[in-house]
Order: sequence, then C-alpha cells, then structure tokens
Amino acid sequence: MADAVSVPITVLLAVYNGQQYLRAAVESVLSQTFTQFEFLIIDDGSTDGSLNILREYARADGRIRLVTRPNKGLTVTLNEGISLAKGEYLARMDADDICMPRRFERQLGYMKDHPECVLVGSRVELMDPEGLPIREMCLEQTHEEIDAAHLNRGWPVVHPAAMIRLSALKQVGGYRDEFNTLEDLDLFLRLAEVGKLANLPDVLLHYRQHFASVTHSREQKQNEIRQAIYDQTRARRGLPPDRPPVNIRTTPRQPHEQHHFWAWSALKAGNTRTAIKHAFKTVRQAPFSLNSWRLLVCAIRGR
Repeated sequence: MADAVSVPITVLLAVYNGQQYLRAAVESVLSQTFTQFEFLIIDDGSTDGSLNILREYARADGRIRLVTRPNKGLTVTLNEGISLAKGEYLARMDADDICMPRRFERQLGYMKDHPECVLVGSRVELMDPEGLPIREMCLEQTHEEIDAAHLNRGWPVVHPAAMIRLSALKQVGGYRDEFNTLEDLDLFLRLAEVGKLANLPDVLLHYRQHFASVTHSREQKQNEIRQAIYDQTRARRGLPPDRPPVNIRTTPRQPHEQHHFWAWSALKAGNTRTAIKHAFKTVRQAPFSLNSWRLLVCAIRGR
C-alpha cells in the first residue's frame, strides 16, 4: 500500500447511486500510468449497488480509502473530501466518466512546472450514454481564455477533468453549498482570483452525457444559480452587472431534443456512427417532425 501521507495526489470521487458506470470510472483511475496517489472515495448514502462495488475494489487495491455514511449531498461530500485529502493536489473524478491513462502524469507534470497555476484541466471528449464519441470540448487553454469563458456562460473546464492545488482550495474556502449543481463554476471563478487556470491540449477525460446527469435534469434551477454566481463574482471583482440572455432556456430538453442535439454535435465533429444512432432515436421519438427526418438524411450522408 502506498503511503497516503507522502503521495502527491488525492483523487476524490463522490458517489451517490452510480453503479451503472462506476466500474469503468474506478478502473480508469486505478489504471493510470502515474500510480502514487490515494483514491479517496466517499459513498454518499447510495441505495443501489454502488457500495458493494466500491468495497470490492477497496479490498483489492490499497490505494483506495473508502468512506461511507448517510446522504449529505454533493457539495458537503466534496468539502469533506477536501478535509480528508492528504495529497498536495486534488484530482476530481465522477462516477460516470473515464480518465485517459496518462491524465495524472500529464497534469501533475504541468502543475510542478507552473507554480502559479492553481487548477489544470484538459480537453475532454463528450460521449453518449453508451460511450460513443460526440465531440471534443474545453478547447480554451490559457487563463485569460478560460476565465473569460467562465464569465460569459461558457464551459471551458469540466469538473472531473480538473486537478487543483489543495492549498488553493482551502484558501478560497472550498465549495459553497448555496450554489449546489453549479458549485464547480463558483469555485473556478474564485480560484481564478488567487492563481492561474489552464487546460492541457490533450483529451484526458471522456465525459459521459446521459439523461440522469444534473446538466440535463435541473436546467431551470441551474439558470437561477448561474446568475447568482455571476452577480456575486462581478461585484467581487468590481465589474458592472450583466444581463442574462433573453433567449435562455428554462426547461430541460425533451428526449428527442437531446438525441437531436447529440446527433448534430456528433455529425459536425465527424463522428458519423454516433450521429446516425441518435438521428434514428430522434425519428423514432418524433416521427412527424421534418427536422427529425432531415437530420437522419444528413447523418446517413455524413454531412
């Protein structure tokens, strides 16, 4: 077993009823080329088979430190992880995503070479629920590009792709529960005020999209929280207030709309197989829409 006190990285995984994709996520962490880390997993009162899966892995790999207790919510769980972490750097991970094998090696090397950097993410590849590629995102690399995108409703850093200096996390006070569901955006904006943010140009995470994720299930609430975060951030930085977009979406996409979005995104990225798959799903769910059939024709043609 690696000495948890001396390892440079704490990998923090918060799990709540994540059994469907959990094995792939855990194995992608355990298969990293850089092996000197503690894997802190907090089971937040799961009621499915997640805890049994985690216990199985904890018995097999001494790097895993498993904590389980009743449900307290994500931001409370993440702050608990910060208080328990023993590494110099904290690498976030989610229970439905997949790390590329060199993620920790590449990110740790960057942090050591750039002491001014408090957070490094990476380019990520969005994948559909079954793991097919949709498109790449998080193309911004410099601090200025990332911070500007955060302030303008962009999505330049994906939370489970981030490695963060633990000292900076503690300096800004960790996550704030009042911004639950967008606690990462709030944290990233505050971290940008004490150090530099960066993204590596390599795809180091496959980021799974599915209907149970927060991104697709709480859109109205997220819009309200996002605006509150922007209001506080701009006031804190002495910037004038901004106005929310007039065409902001207030309801989650319907299933056929989501498949339609995934199909077009995949098609534009050249992922034709993914595009055809979701175009067929769109037609099945909205067969009387001309847009559904137009999408299917374009997907089959590959353009």
